[in-house]
Amino acid sequence: MTPGVVTSPPDAGAVTVARLMRDHRVGSVVIVDQGNSPVAMITDRDLALRVFAEGVDPDTPVGDHASRPLVYGEPQMELDEAAALMVQHRVRRLPVVERDRLVGIVTLDDIAVRTGNLEVAQRMTAEVIEGALPQFYFHERG
Repeated sequence: MTPGVVTSPPDAGAVTVARLMRDHRVGSVVIVDQGNSPVAMITDRDLALRVFAEGVDPDTPVGDHASRPLVYGEPQMELDEAAALMVQHRVRRLPVVERDRLVGIVTLDDIAVRTGNLEVAQRMTAEVIEGALPQFYFHERG
């Protein structure tokens, strides 16, 4: 798990959030409500496909384009449980929440580093992508 997750309120503009991602070198931002509880997530892909490619006003609130419901894990979860949840829900990033508070995030990169097994992370990535975009998934030729 990586602590120090980048967050944003839902009313922040898309360009502002894109700059947060650039400045913090992250591919996602967790959207938090006024009480600082996580409610959604927006990824660089969401911004590219749902906002910028569609010609939506770059100052549009990111909360309108964020992924909901928020799929999240808990701090006491084993790594394999978190990985299974990520594959099941076709997500590459899993915020970690404890008592409605964001405490960290687990990514496919974290799993690859933690397990020391790049093949596991690659297989998970393939399963997530194939589930999310079956029409674009390229199968290897045997």
